[in-house]
Amino acid sequence: MTRHVTFMTIDDAQHYTEQERAAIVSAYPAHEREARAKGIPVLGSGRIFPVAEDLVACEPFRLPRYWPRLGALDFGWDHPSAAVELAWDTEADVVYVSKACRASQQTPAMQALTLKPWGEWLPWAWPRDGRRETLEGAGVALARQYSAHGLNMLTRHAQFPDGSVSVEAGLMEMLDRMQSGRFKVFSTLLPWFEEFRLYHRKDGQVVKLRDDLMAATRYGVMMLREAVVDPAEFKGARRKVGQSDPLGAFR
Repeated sequence: MTRHVTFMTIDDAQHYTEQERAAIVSAYPAHEREARAKGIPVLGSGRIFPVAEDLVACEPFRLPRYWPRLGALDFGWDHPSAAVELAWDTEADVVYVSKACRASQQTPAMQALTLKPWGEWLPWAWPRDGRRETLEGAGVALARQYSAHGLNMLTRHAQFPDGSVSVEAGLMEMLDRMQSGRFKVFSTLLPWFEEFRLYHRKDGQVVKLRDDLMAATRYGVMMLREAVVDPAEFKGARRKVGQSDPLGAFR
């Protein structure tokens, strides 16, 4: 038997006017508003990202080509594999999740067909362990399989500059960015927000259930320093033949 979770918010109650909906929401205590108005449940010992969704969501827009970008993967099989694309506005130090996908029981070859159109130049962060306990190919070996099918996998698994791989440090980096307005997600990425709403702790421990896109995003944030600019941006900046070309070394 399969289960499906459907979220309905007060915005779906179209028999209320916008002013009436705002009045209803404002009447709730501040800490209950997301649960009552948006159906976001209170789970375990608390949400990992206790941040208002409106602070994170943004309308999709055309990303400047000079912003560095990075892909990030979370390996899976029975539980979904997940992938996100991060774009980094380095001037404002704001990270945008601009693409996301999630699928179960897909081989590296099948996933590569989905992800290569994001840009064959796009570097990909990946986890130290690929939670595939019953199949060969976790970790580095699995990363090599993706590389063999055309994804530009980073040479090392996701880690901080000092080599550490702390889950809590990654989550705190994401939370700090969210709370300071330096982490945004395109509002059309509904599966990402489904996980965001349900991501929680129980007895102080992170519940690793339906967290695939969250994990992929964390790996991307950890490896943000590896984000690069679309090479097409450099090509467009080059001068005509015969003129001095400051980017000639990149040909």
